[in-house]
Amino acid sequence: MATRHLARSIILQSLSEWDFWNKQRDFAGVLERNMAEFGPGIDEPDFVLRVANGVISHLKELDNIIAKAAPEWPIEQISIIDRNVLRIGLSELLFANREEVPPKVAMNEAIELAKAYGGPNSGKFVNGVLGTIYRELGEPGKDMQPPPKKGAEQKTKNEEEKTVE
Repeated sequence: MATRHLARSIILQSLSEWDFWNKQRDFAGVLERNMAEFGPGIDEPDFVLRVANGVISHLKELDNIIAKAAPEWPIEQISIIDRNVLRIGLSELLFANREEVPPKVAMNEAIELAKAYGGPNSGKFVNGVLGTIYRELGEPGKDMQPPPKKGAEQKTKNEEEKTVE
């Protein structure tokens, strides 16, 4: 299992356990225990912490977005696995570093988690909800492209002048 896929699986397991206990347990402790048990020697423990903390710190916002994208499915009626897969995927879609996790990768990983750990229709459900959000938002972060490299703009101007001549 690829290290980032394993990382997301551990995050999903931790969020689902925390959610199952009605958020009464210390999430950091649950995550730490699951990382030690299921991901000893994981290559990118910082990735696990960034994604997990992104979900926890934006939980209400993520749930509100999910509720708007799937109005016929109140958040508390979505299975624990599916809602936490959606939270992970949406958190990565909205708040992750685009160079580290492109939006399509975030969506695909969420769909794969849903297929692996959810019910028979979980993959389709997660795909539908994240696809709806992605279409409504456009490509998150797309407008935040880095400025052109120095000299690239000058080259473009010079090429334009040559075509005008």
